[in-house]
Amino acid sequence: MNFSKLPFGSTIGIIGGGQLGKMMAQSAQKMGYKVIVLDPDENCPCQYVAHQFINANYDDEQSLAQLGELSDVITYEFENISASQLQTLVSKYNIPQGYQAIQLLQDRLVEKQTLQNAQTQIAPFIKLSDPNDLTRAIEEIGFPFIIKTRFGGYDGKGQALITNESDLNKAKVLVEKQECVAEQFLDLQKEVSLTVTIGNNNQITYFPLQENEHQNQILFKTIVPARVDVQKEQEARNEVEKIIEHVHFIGTFTVEFFIDSNNHLFVNEIAPRPHNSGHYSIEACDYSQFDTHILAVTGQRLPEKINLLKPSVMMNLLGRDLDLLENEFGDHPEWHVHIYGKINRKPDRKMGHLTMLTNDVDQTEQALLNHFEGRHK
Repeated sequence: MNFSKLPFGSTIGIIGGGQLGKMMAQSAQKMGYKVIVLDPDENCPCQYVAHQFINANYDDEQSLAQLGELSDVITYEFENISASQLQTLVSKYNIPQGYQAIQLLQDRLVEKQTLQNAQTQIAPFIKLSDPNDLTRAIEEIGFPFIIKTRFGGYDGKGQALITNESDLNKAKVLVEKQECVAEQFLDLQKEVSLTVTIGNNNQITYFPLQENEHQNQILFKTIVPARVDVQKEQEARNEVEKIIEHVHFIGTFTVEFFIDSNNHLFVNEIAPRPHNSGHYSIEACDYSQFDTHILAVTGQRLPEKINLLKPSVMMNLLGRDLDLLENEFGDHPEWHVHIYGKINRKPDRKMGHLTMLTNDVDQTEQALLNHFEGRHK
């Protein structure tokens, strides 16, 4: 794909004003771009670093049109916006990312089918239209399996692990609400992710393979480089290459993978925008995932290679972590602390993150875990 390069000083419109929008805006401003953000939350983090704020719902057609008229390019920070409305915007305004990725990936069934059509390695799955299909899931996939709603849900919301017959009631509750996908539960050795940016003229830039650990389905920490066999990074890139032949991407996106106990790599899901597991790149790489995203959507040339300046450990800071650690931040200049500026602090809400650069990730990981030991799993 080839599109126009935007001169510095142009205006970038961002749909969504959370922490991802905020960090996009900070990268954009560093490069001399102006930023307008649209978000329904009058206290959203991004509004404080934007030149202009449109306080409106994501489906407010008049406000989206206003954003389009005021912006030289539009991007988005999350995938739960209406694909049909995004398609309408794409027909009128400059949105290099298009609407296809959103249309495909906000529906978990279509996402799985797309990955299957791309011949990527994925766990076996079936569609659940009603509770009667659970019998077929047991027969074809077997226990244990995971049920995920087709639409909505993030950080573990809208899903359930089904280990035996006694768990079927919670499965029925989900399937009765909306159609779902059942997928085989893998015996995991590790979770990893690969952050990628695609730019003008099909430029592609890969970040290092990231090792992730989740607690209660929320990302707990990311370690870079991932502690896996050397060939796993190339395997992950090969899977990404299959995906981008079937899905249109411009900008930064992340593919999440599972590595099972037999050391086999499986694609889990795709986030068509900057991702939590890539936050370490702000300090640990010569370009952050937000820098490359802004370069991509404005048509600039991407760096051919991302250099990891130093191995790193990134820890998410939830509300409970701020309760536990906020008085310690000033005592640790080696911690690069990011607080997103959200008003309401909840125990499981992402309020920030910290990154530590290190020559010994194992030792640093343990030292940080010691500080987080009051966190309830």
